[in-house]
Amino acid sequence: MASLRVPEVTAPIQDSERLRKAFQGFGTDEEAVIFVLGHRNASQMKKIRETYQQLYNESLIDRLHSELSGDFRNAVILWTTDPPERDAKLANAALKTWRKGIKELQVLVEIACASSPHHLMAVRQAYCSLFDCSLEEDIVSNVYKPLSKLLVGLVSSYRYDKEVVDPDAAESEAARLNEAINKKQLDHDDIIWILSTRNVFQLKATFARYKDLRGNPLEQDIKNYGKGDLESLLNVIVWCINCPEKHFAKVVRDSIVGLGTDEDSLTRAIVTRAEIDLSKVRGEYETMYKVSLEDDVKGDTSGDYKKFLRTLLGEII
Repeated sequence: MASLRVPEVTAPIQDSERLRKAFQGFGTDEEAVIFVLGHRNASQMKKIRETYQQLYNESLIDRLHSELSGDFRNAVILWTTDPPERDAKLANAALKTWRKGIKELQVLVEIACASSPHHLMAVRQAYCSLFDCSLEEDIVSNVYKPLSKLLVGLVSSYRYDKEVVDPDAAESEAARLNEAINKKQLDHDDIIWILSTRNVFQLKATFARYKDLRGNPLEQDIKNYGKGDLESLLNVIVWCINCPEKHFAKVVRDSIVGLGTDEDSLTRAIVTRAEIDLSKVRGEYETMYKVSLEDDVKGDTSGDYKKFLRTLLGEII
């Protein structure tokens, strides 16, 4: 369930004119930018970008880049960018910086496992257009095996998106996962094939059957074998498939707990889920951490950046 508050009818010409006015004069009217862009969905923003370009012969994204600054600018531009292009850029940045930590690669897992098959295909097409190579090629070039093998399988997948479950397949594939775990073969072809080809509903049934067989959830058994990169990535995959709301709640929590704030992760989690399931993320967050997501965001951010994130969370500012 989306958190975004969007008017039923908007006029892209009026929105474009209001944004243009916000950019003119002494300083930028950041509140006007938040009021317009913070209450428009992807379809509406596409029309605004096109109309703004036609009216003023300049890119709205470029103008936002020159008018805004800091984390506020990053969040607004990420939100205003067309979602497939946005995720393609996030994936590219993750591949270029992932050696800083395995958490960078979870961006690819989120795109592959917590998005619709149609969106994943659009991201792959956008990636080719933006970077003159395929997402799969860049994964192989930048990530070592077996992580690259697993990620290529995930981003190459086109999962069936209807609620279809084969109980016999769930039984068989739970047993195959069990066997691979017992042999400590986390890079086994069976694991990669099952996780990267089956539809989400089938996988949830397989995970449930695995728990029946073992007595533990799959992610717990994976975690028991160590804290290496492969174990960490596999657990992100299971969470993103089984309950993406819990995964994104954890991303938000990890971004604000400890010394300093990881604004990039916080922005990504809120921006990418605002039109999908951010209301559910908020619910899971409160269940998991006994505090509201809104309160934690307000306590760890400031200024226009805080106002914009709160707007995407559906708060009335």
